[in-house]
Amino acid sequence: MQLADVFTEYRSALEQSHGNSLLPSHYRAMDSIMGCRTHEAGVVIAQCPGCGTIEVHHQSCGHRNCPKCQNHETGVWLDRQMEKLLPVPYFLVTFTIPAELRPVAWKVQRKFFNGMFASSAKALRLLGANEKFLGGEIGMTGVLHTHSRQLAFHPHIHYVIPAGAIDLKLRAWKRKDWHYLFPEKALARLFRQELFAFLKTSKIELPKKTPRKKDWVVHCKEVGSGGPALKYLSRYLYRGIISEKNIISNKDGIITFRYQEGKTGLWKKRPLPGNQFLWLLLQHVLPRGFRRARNFGFLHGNAAKTLLLIQLLLSAKPALREGRDRKVFICSRCGSPMRILARGFSTVGTSRAPPKN
Repeated sequence: MQLADVFTEYRSALEQSHGNSLLPSHYRAMDSIMGCRTHEAGVVIAQCPGCGTIEVHHQSCGHRNCPKCQNHETGVWLDRQMEKLLPVPYFLVTFTIPAELRPVAWKVQRKFFNGMFASSAKALRLLGANEKFLGGEIGMTGVLHTHSRQLAFHPHIHYVIPAGAIDLKLRAWKRKDWHYLFPEKALARLFRQELFAFLKTSKIELPKKTPRKKDWVVHCKEVGSGGPALKYLSRYLYRGIISEKNIISNKDGIITFRYQEGKTGLWKKRPLPGNQFLWLLLQHVLPRGFRRARNFGFLHGNAAKTLLLIQLLLSAKPALREGRDRKVFICSRCGSPMRILARGFSTVGTSRAPPKN
């Protein structure tokens, strides 16, 4: 089942029921998904250098929430992270916010999500610099997810972290030999302190009901070589939060999708009215230009020399990969790769939210 068809059928009902809540970014996402690989997205004119055949193809919309697009970008990001992997154990650390703060996060998404990144990264680096734990600079790759398995609005950040730190003064690598990275309660306490300080400085109004200390949860678990964890995080960088294969039925105005429970691993079904299903998806459209994935410490782009030093200290050979080539059009007559001659005009994503009374 194609998501574009679901938007076509239920967009009008969505605008009637949630029109006051829809943002310009939501309209751009809807326009892009509905227009992807149609005449609205523009055309590509390609010619086969072998037999001379000329073909016209519809372009992709390129929106990061479209399930048909951005596969190449996902692969490029994953290759880049894989090249930085070190021969050490890795941990997956997850920071979540209490339910009371989710409405605040929804209202000021760009500021709040930036604050989540800054506060959680600082908590990790503070414990990493503590001699009791590592006593050096750690590196980490963080990815913001805004959805639960049932696709509810549930912002959290996953970090993939190598088990060790670099002492730049001694030019020495300090490794972690036991099966936990940092105490979860200490991380949760620091995250809470830093995020509240950020919200106060940013003059973001807090809810009347303050979250309890025990509601701040951080999970930390060992994940082996780190590669599988990075692959998991890469799934939701682009292409939206649901695979089209998991939208299993559209009947009598009800969309049913499936999801996998975290604790049991069992697949469950969730039926929703079509307009509610679309609203569920649009809640996870991030502000335009917002970076969902970020690197910190010695994995930051500006720390290439430090990462090289660590690789030398660990006798690690970077997993150099050949650059990924974008998919090319294949000639329908002779099967040869085609050459692009020109691209046509696209009108996808140009509509705006209607004015409010």
